[in-house]
Amino acid sequence: MISLKAELERINKETLHKLDQLKTMEELQDLKVKVMGKKGSLTALLKQMGRLSPEERPIMGQMVNEVRAKFEEAWEAKAKQLDQLALSARLEEEKIDITLPGIRLPKGNQHPLSMVIEEIEDIFLGMGFTIAEGPEIETDYYNFEALNLPKDHPARDMQDTFFITEDILLRTQTSPVQVRTMEKMKPELPVKIIAPGKVFRHDDDATHSPMFHQVEGLLVDRGIRMSDLKGILLYFSRQMFGESREIRLRPSFFPFTEPSAEVDVSCMLCGGEGCRLCKNTGWIEILGSGMVHPRVLEMGGYNPQEVTGFAFGMGVERIAMLKYGIEDMRLLFDNDIRFLKQF
Repeated sequence: MISLKAELERINKETLHKLDQLKTMEELQDLKVKVMGKKGSLTALLKQMGRLSPEERPIMGQMVNEVRAKFEEAWEAKAKQLDQLALSARLEEEKIDITLPGIRLPKGNQHPLSMVIEEIEDIFLGMGFTIAEGPEIETDYYNFEALNLPKDHPARDMQDTFFITEDILLRTQTSPVQVRTMEKMKPELPVKIIAPGKVFRHDDDATHSPMFHQVEGLLVDRGIRMSDLKGILLYFSRQMFGESREIRLRPSFFPFTEPSAEVDVSCMLCGGEGCRLCKNTGWIEILGSGMVHPRVLEMGGYNPQEVTGFAFGMGVERIAMLKYGIEDMRLLFDNDIRFLKQF
């Protein structure tokens, strides 16, 4: 029994000393296994108690249990200490010096298309127009039929359309907003709106994109004339491209207007004298326009014998390219930060 007591004292002293030196939870767990595991030193000591007399076994057993309890209490205390040290180390590592200067984030730029759309809206809002919107996924009726393009009309070939079903499509123009607005407002006058938005056609080259933006304009009232259309478009052109700009109207064809006209603006680079930009003509085409076709007025719920109107439509990308001297439309959609920073 004396030798077992000495061995127990040695295990106790050695274990508490090692426990005091531990730095991590892994080391604590390893020590616990070496002392109290199946092959641990304290377990090995218990196996030797079979050599003791019946009187000595309870005494030695009590002594071992007291040491075991002391160890359990020591493990728990050490575990709490190591947890606290680990937390303190983590907090120290994650500490933020609030006296350091902040990180200045780069300032974003407004996209040139957004800038041009807002400028167009501001010009027409200043002339009393309001902004109207419509769905980008349209029906064949609003995109074509209500705009005087029945199913067998050859002018449908002018637009390469993305069809979803036979009667559902991605709108090829913002003109459907005209009919939807007239249906909602009839018989109220005047109808005076612009309709900015995305449109979709099967195009993709330096001057075309499968998705682009248009701004459609519509004014319906009693006594509206072609001269009203020209006056408003002249004012718009001077506000957008400079006070010295002039415009001209060339006869054209659009199924939803009659008469129809392409609108040219005097070249903003050469002032109309002729240069590379205007192909030496002095003029640059910017939009299409015309007097609203009587059939379109009827489809919108208005009597063409009582009211007249004009409509126009412009491609925002084309306006932006002319305003900022951009030669390739694809630059507007590439998201190249070097390009966008210029605006």
